[in-house]
Amino acid sequence: MLTSQRKQHILEQLAADGQVLSKDLSARFAVSEDTIRRDLRELAAEGHLQRVHGGALPSSTAVATFTERKSLKTSAKKRVALRGAQLISAGQVVIIDGGTTTSELIGYLPHDLQITVVTHSPSIALGLIDHPLIEVILIGGRLYKHSIVTVGSTAIEGINAIHADIFFMGVTGIHPEAGLTTGDYEEACIKRAFSGRAAETVVLLSPEKINTASPFVIGGLGLIDTVVVDDGVDEQWIGSIEEKGVTVVKA
Repeated sequence: MLTSQRKQHILEQLAADGQVLSKDLSARFAVSEDTIRRDLRELAAEGHLQRVHGGALPSSTAVATFTERKSLKTSAKKRVALRGAQLISAGQVVIIDGGTTTSELIGYLPHDLQITVVTHSPSIALGLIDHPLIEVILIGGRLYKHSIVTVGSTAIEGINAIHADIFFMGVTGIHPEAGLTTGDYEEACIKRAFSGRAAETVVLLSPEKINTASPFVIGGLGLIDTVVVDDGVDEQWIGSIEEKGVTVVKA
């Protein structure tokens, strides 16, 4: 079998099973694990998958620029964001992460809603200017332009001064085994810090993030309490998430 054919079969199996193991692929194709690792390394370099210990997972498409990500699964993001907004109650302190889905979330907040929003996203803060009863606390730090959020030690210091009711965390990938991941190391640190300061952590999931992984781990699924998904998500996947103790809410 040609290398290109083997790679295509690997991608097909990855799409069907949600993960591939190097040992199993070696046996299936009767080649060494070194050969399989080389295949996976080359496929990862081309952006087709995310290598993990012992194999690979689907690579998240949610690591493009903010502008590019805004056009992905737009209808699903709106439905998920609307359902997420319904989880917010008056008087709460709400942490809102940066991201395209959370940008949709603030568009569904009623103008008579009185809450305090904490965010490290200038875009989120500016999006709430016309909400007269929403107090906005903007966490400072170094601006990470790819995601339009602040990161770094200054941001962590500000986060540590907060006790919030709910945190809407943005991720680029969620997988039952690989957990919650994102495309930048410092962003992963910020998300962990925010989660540690909230009584409840919610992830709003658009379809392209489900069963995928990115290079940097935010944490296991034990870090979150709830995921909001669009209707029609695979029930087997939902079951695997619920087995981890996470509540799944359908939009």
